[in-house]
Amino acid sequence: MIGLVKAELRKLFTTRLWWIMLIVMVVLVGVNLAFIIAFAGVSQNGGPALPERDTMEWAQVAWSVGSSGGIFVMILGVVMITSEYRYQTVTGTFLTTPRRERVIAAKLITGLLIGLLFALVILVFEAATVVPTVLLSGGEFSLAETRIPQVSVGILASLALYGLFGIGLGALVRNQIAGIVGAVVWAYVIESIFTAIPALHSVGKWLPGGAAQSLMSIDIDTGLGRPEWLPAWGGALVLVAYGLLFAVVASATTVRRDIT
Repeated sequence: MIGLVKAELRKLFTTRLWWIMLIVMVVLVGVNLAFIIAFAGVSQNGGPALPERDTMEWAQVAWSVGSSGGIFVMILGVVMITSEYRYQTVTGTFLTTPRRERVIAAKLITGLLIGLLFALVILVFEAATVVPTVLLSGGEFSLAETRIPQVSVGILASLALYGLFGIGLGALVRNQIAGIVGAVVWAYVIESIFTAIPALHSVGKWLPGGAAQSLMSIDIDTGLGRPEWLPAWGGALVLVAYGLLFAVVASATTVRRDIT
């Protein structure tokens, strides 16, 4: 299994896609952080403002934007499996390793590792941005006073599991373009609607994005009302359930399908 995982990592790292997605992800997180920095303390339509930049409440909100990088890990997961069909390398892969479930397991493990790698990059970038911002604004930065450690765990878990989601989606549709479009629509349309609008949180909290927010336990009113997420342990269970579901989907659809 270790050899198969190394082979999958080698396949991915010999392409340019992974570092392009990594750069784009960091840029997106940076843009989100720039908005949070710019609008800190500014009231929104007469409603509550974002916390001031010199507070740990603001640091907690800023830290949570790292979860927005999940879409890029999901796309990589889609590409990892659909590229095998697109470039007809899947036949050689399964001839080399006839037990298809081992190949899928290796891809799933690789997806988890890539998600963790991307999450670590995000956390380092956030630390290099958020901590100086708080200090330069006259505040004091202390992890003991916030849920930033829990938010960090949430980012690590959610990005790792989004790799599984992408592989499951790619195995289900097999078409690379359709898989990528489906990932983008899911992340930026469906999940955004159900997790951004408080009235829809009763449904959104059960989606992967809502479960990730639950795991991070952000309980600050940013002008859209206080979110009603699951408890942290509930969010963790939902994310694990989704991860197992997509792993089963990836395995079942790949093992049973004719590759010719």
